[in-house]
Amino acid sequence: MNRAPFTATGLLVWASLATGPCHSEELKDLYFGEALYYAHQGLYFEALERLDAEVLQHDEVDEPERDTLYPYMDDAEFSLGDFELRYRMHQRAGRAITAVLEGAVDDEVRNDAAYRLARIQFQKGQMEDALLALSRIEGKVPEQIRDDIEFLRANIYLALDRPADAFDTFKRLQDSKSYGAFAAYNLGIAHLQAGERQLAIEQLDRAGRFETSDPADLAIRDKANLVLGTLLLEGGDYTTSAQFLDRVRLDGPFSNQALLSAGWANMSGEHYARAVVPWSILAQREVTDAATQEAMLALPYAYGKLDIHGRAAVYYGQALDAFGTEVEKLNGSIESIRDGRFLDALVREEIRQNKDWVIRLRSLPQTPETYYLMQLLASNDFQTVLQNYLDLADLHRKLVSWQSSFDAFDDMVEIRSEHYTPLLPEIDTEFRELDSRFRLRIEQHKMLVKRRDDLLTTPRPEFLATREEQDLLNQLDAMESRFGGGELRTSEKMLLERIQRLRGLLVWTLNTEYHERLTEFDRNLRNLDAAMATAQAEYDEFVRSRQAATHSYVGYDTPIRQLRTEVQDSIVRVESLMKRQGHELELFAIDELVARRSRLENYREKARFALADSYDRATQAQARSVLQ
Repeated sequence: MNRAPFTATGLLVWASLATGPCHSEELKDLYFGEALYYAHQGLYFEALERLDAEVLQHDEVDEPERDTLYPYMDDAEFSLGDFELRYRMHQRAGRAITAVLEGAVDDEVRNDAAYRLARIQFQKGQMEDALLALSRIEGKVPEQIRDDIEFLRANIYLALDRPADAFDTFKRLQDSKSYGAFAAYNLGIAHLQAGERQLAIEQLDRAGRFETSDPADLAIRDKANLVLGTLLLEGGDYTTSAQFLDRVRLDGPFSNQALLSAGWANMSGEHYARAVVPWSILAQREVTDAATQEAMLALPYAYGKLDIHGRAAVYYGQALDAFGTEVEKLNGSIESIRDGRFLDALVREEIRQNKDWVIRLRSLPQTPETYYLMQLLASNDFQTVLQNYLDLADLHRKLVSWQSSFDAFDDMVEIRSEHYTPLLPEIDTEFRELDSRFRLRIEQHKMLVKRRDDLLTTPRPEFLATREEQDLLNQLDAMESRFGGGELRTSEKMLLERIQRLRGLLVWTLNTEYHERLTEFDRNLRNLDAAMATAQAEYDEFVRSRQAATHSYVGYDTPIRQLRTEVQDSIVRVESLMKRQGHELELFAIDELVARRSRLENYREKARFALADSYDRATQAQARSVLQ
C-alpha cells in the first residue's frame, strides 16, 4: 500500500503514516509524533514503547482535556493496535482493534479496524472469523485499503475451499495497480482448485505474460510460469512445458527451480541436447542450493544419454567432489550449531543493520553454520521460530539498557531535590500569606454577589449609598439621637426639622437613583467576576507548578526500585525463553541439515556409481573406435 511520507518540522505533521484513517493536520502532541516517527522506520517496538507510555499517562491525568493527546485519543488507541499487529502481537492487537470496532468512531476508522482484525485472523488460520470480520465493513471505506479488503476476502475463500466465490474478485482485481499480477496468478490457482484444469492453464498463461516492471510483480509472473510449466510437465506435455519454463527470468527467485524443471522437461521429451543447456547454467550456481545439487547430478546423466561418456565422467567427478565438500560443510555446520555459534551469528547487530543481513550471514568467516541458512529460511516454521528468537534478543538488549539507566534517573531526582529544597520553604511562606488574602477576597466577592441577588428581589436603596452618603446618614442619625423624647425648644425643633429635611433629600436621591446605581453595581460586579476568574486561574496554575516542583523529585524511590526489580525479573524470564527458543531453533536447523546431508550422501553414492559406469562406457567406446 502506498503511504504518504512522514515529515517533522517545528511541529510534527501527521501525514497518514501506517495507521488508521488519513489525516493531514498538524499534530500537536510531539510524543505521539515521535511514536509515528519510529513506526515509519519499521521500529514498531520503539513506537509501542513510547505511545503506550503516552496513552497510560493520559489516562491518569486529572484534566485530560488539557493534555495535547486528548484530540487524538481514538487514533492513538487505533495506532497501538496497529503497532502491536506489525510487531506480531496478534492477541493484544486483536483486543485493541476490537475495542475500536465497538467504539463510537467514524465509518472509515471502523472499516479499517475490521480489515486489520480480519488480516490477523487470516494469519492465525481463523478463516471463518476473518470472513465475519470483513462482513462488518459497511459505509465509507478508506480508498487506500479497498483493494486490500477485496484481495483478502478472495484469499479467504480460497483457504475455505470456495474458489468459485473468489472468481469475480480476482477478475476485477486484475486491473488493480497493487494486486494486478497477484490477482491474475491467484485466479489461475482458483480455477485449478476448482478442478477447471484448462481454464487454469489459460489463466496462468495470461499471468505469465503480465506486463510490469515492479520486482514483486515480476516474481509472481515467474511463479505463474513455473507453476504452469510444472503442471504441464506432470501432465506429460513436455514440449509445451519447456516453453513456459523458458519464460522464467534467469535472475529471478524461481530461476533455479525453473532451470531444473526445464531440463527434465527436455529430458522427458528425449531432447537430451536441449536439457544440457539449462542444467549447465544451473550447475554453475550456488552449490548449497538443492536445485543446483540435483542439476550437478543430472547434467552428466544427460551427456551419458548423448553418448558423451567422457564428459559425463568429468562432470560426475566434479559433482562427487562438490558433494563431498558440502557434506563436510554440513558436518561442520551441525557441530557449530551444537556449540552455540549459530545463535551468536544470528544476533550480530552490525550484520542486521543491513536489509540483506540474511544473505550477508553466508559470507561471514568462521561461520559454517550459516551456509544453508537461505534454504532453512524457506520454511515458514523456521522463519517463525527465528523471528521469535531475534525479537527476544532485541528485547534482552533493551532490558539490559533500561536496567543500566536507572542510576541516571536516581541522579536526576537527586539534582532536582538539591535545587528545590532550599527554595521551596521561602516560597511556601509567601504563598501562605497570599493564600489567606486570596481566601478573604473570595469571601468578600461571595458577599457582594449575595447582596446583589438580594437587591434584585428585595430593594434596599441604602445599601447602594456612597461612602459620603453613608457618613452623612450616620451623622444625621447621631444628631437625631441627641434630641430626647421630652418637650423640645423652638430652636431645637427648627434644627430637627432641618435634619429631617436633609434626610428626606438624601433618601429621595437614593430612591430615585436606585435602578441606575443597581445597574452600575451589577456591571462592576461582573467585571470583578472576570478579575476573580483570572486570579483563580493564576492561583490554580501556581498550585500546579508548586505540586509539579515537589512531584519532580518526591516519591520516585519506590517506583524506581519496583521497576528495577521488574526489569531484572524480565531479564531472567527473557533469558530463559531465549534458551528454550534457541534450543528449538538449533534442533530445527540440525534436523534440516541432517536431512540435507542424507540427500547429499545419497547423491554422492549415485555419483560414485555413475562415475564408474561412465568410465567403463568411455573406455569401451574408445576401444571400439581403436578396433574400427
